[in-house]
Amino acid sequence: MASVAILCIALALMNSICISLAFDTRPLLDFCVTDPIGIGKCKDPKAVTANDFSISGLDRPRPFNSYSVATAIASASTTPGFNTMGQTFIRVEFALNGYLPPHTHPRASEVIYVLEGTMEVGFLTSYPDHKYYSKVLNKGDATIIPFGLVHTVRNVARGKSVITASFNSQNPGFIFVPDSLFAAKPAINSTYLAAAFKLDEKTVKDLQTKLWYI
Repeated sequence: MASVAILCIALALMNSICISLAFDTRPLLDFCVTDPIGIGKCKDPKAVTANDFSISGLDRPRPFNSYSVATAIASASTTPGFNTMGQTFIRVEFALNGYLPPHTHPRASEVIYVLEGTMEVGFLTSYPDHKYYSKVLNKGDATIIPFGLVHTVRNVARGKSVITASFNSQNPGFIFVPDSLFAAKPAINSTYLAAAFKLDEKTVKDLQTKLWYI
């Protein structure tokens, strides 16, 4: 019985450690504004200003990519004060029929809020269920995408839609499923992909030549 109790405690501790490692570490300082000169260092607090924590122009029109999507981002890479805060924020405009390919964020959950239009958002649970939870969201609606799960986002309005999304990670990661598989460099073996997707190899090779998410 004692050994079983010890095993249970050990498993509980391991689970706790895994959970704690699943998110960005908490900062040990009030802030660590990125030093533009000293790579990997914090800016001298005496030189920090309110501007280091802010970004403007997220609502300015931006060029649409091949999926009719335009993205503006506030993160540690664009706003020095975001460094060590465990946050990333984006504003995304979707033209008519615009969408994001199935994708995942390996290091974060995501909250999506609809500013304008109508969006269909859904996510897939992991193996073996593969259950698809989807919902049509209107202006003022919000939803959350669980940590690391593959999800879909598409504009179902008759015109433009706009969303904001926040991530509980400084670097959530963006893995677009089509890109990962068909635009990998070097290319994944086409015979393997054909077998995995139950497609003929010619179709797979054609997919590998397409222009993916840019």
